[in-house]
Amino acid sequence: MMNMDSTMAKQTQQWVLPTYARLDLNLVKGQGSYVWDESGKPYLDFATGIAVCSLGHCHPALVKALQEQSEQLWHVSNLYHTAPQAELAQLISQKVVGIEGKTFFSNSGAEANEGLIKLARNYGDIKPQLSGANQGQKRHHIITLNESFHGRTNGALAATGQDKIQAGCMPLLSSFSYAKLNDLASVEALVREDTVAVMLEPIQGESGIQPVTAEFLRGVEALCKEHDLLLLLDEVQCGVGRCGEWSAWQAIAPDVVPDAISWAKGLGGGVPIGAFWVNNRDGLSEVLGAGKHGSTYGGNPLVCAVALAVIKTVDSENILANVNACGARIRDEISRWNSPKIKQVRGLGLMIGIELNPQINVVEAVKELMQAGLLTVMAGNNTMRLLPPLNLSEIELQEALDKLKCFF
Repeated sequence: MMNMDSTMAKQTQQWVLPTYARLDLNLVKGQGSYVWDESGKPYLDFATGIAVCSLGHCHPALVKALQEQSEQLWHVSNLYHTAPQAELAQLISQKVVGIEGKTFFSNSGAEANEGLIKLARNYGDIKPQLSGANQGQKRHHIITLNESFHGRTNGALAATGQDKIQAGCMPLLSSFSYAKLNDLASVEALVREDTVAVMLEPIQGESGIQPVTAEFLRGVEALCKEHDLLLLLDEVQCGVGRCGEWSAWQAIAPDVVPDAISWAKGLGGGVPIGAFWVNNRDGLSEVLGAGKHGSTYGGNPLVCAVALAVIKTVDSENILANVNACGARIRDEISRWNSPKIKQVRGLGLMIGIELNPQINVVEAVKELMQAGLLTVMAGNNTMRLLPPLNLSEIELQEALDKLKCFF
C-alpha cells in the first residue's frame, strides 16, 4: 500500500487529469500472476489491467517477442507490408474466429468498435432499403443493448447503453437504439427501415458480467438474416480465450456466424492493440476499401509481434482447457459457500462476476480484498469482477479462493 502523500500520489494529483477514482495503491513491478507495491508487498492480480494481461505480467514468450521485434522494426506506415501484421491477421481468421475474413488493426477497443460502426454505416450506404415505401433509403440505424459498454470515443459512446457513461457528452452521434439484454422481442421491436446492424457484447463486462443466452444470440442472428442486418460482436473484454474458447460467442452458441468482431485488451497481453475482423461473405470485407478507414499506429510490428506470441502461447500450452477448469472451480466453490454477502455468481471461463447483496458495498469489498493481497475489479450492479491470468496455476487459484473465503 502507498501513502497518498507520497511523491507518486502528489505527482498524479497535480499533473494527471482526475478521470479515474484511483485506489490507494502504487504498483511498481509485475511478474506472472503477481504485482508488487512500492513497499515490496505482493498482490495476486485478479484484475490484470481489466482483462488485459491475459498471460500475467512479463510472460517470457511475450518479453522475447517484444525484444526481438524491437531490434528489427518498430514502426512503418500502413502504406507498406509487414510480416507480423499479415501473420496476425491470418491467425485471427484461422484460429481465433475459424471463419475466412479480413482484419483491421487499431490501438484500443474503442477504436475497434468505431470501426464496426463505420463498417455498418458504409454497408448501409451501398446496400440501402431494398423494398417498401422508402426503397433506396440509406441505412444507418444501429441497435445495441441497455447497460452495454462499447468505449468512450464519440461513436462508441453513442453505442453504449448507459446514461451515466454518456452524461455530459450530448448531443451524441444519432441513430442508436437500445434493446433489453436477452429479450429478443425488444430487439425486433426496434428494427426499422433504416436499421443496418445489431451490435452486442456476448458478455457485458462493465455492467457486471452479464452473458447473453444462446437462445437470444441465435434469435438475433436470425433477425439479422431476415432483415439484411449485420451482426456485430464486441469481444473487447470477453474475447481471445477469456471465456474458455477463442471467441466468447463460441462458448455460448458456436453455430452462430457473426459478420464482424472487435477485440483489444487480452489480444495484446499488455501492449496496446485493438482489432476488428470482417467476414468475407458476399464481399463484406471489401466494404471498407482504400481511404475508407485508417490508423497511424494500428498494427505496428511491435504490438503485432506480441499479439502473435499471445495467441501462439495460448494454443501451444493448451491454456483454454486451464481457463475452463479454473473458472468452473472458482464458480462452484464460491457458490458452495452460501455466503449471505453474495447474491449471485455468474460468468464463463475466467470472466467471473460476484454480485453482492445490497448491504455489502462493492467498493469497500474491493478495498478490503486489496488489503488482504488480492486485486479485483468492481463493475455495474454492485458486482466484483474476477479476471485472473488465463494461465493461472492451481496454487495461485487456491490462494485466491482462501482470500475470498476469508472475506465472504
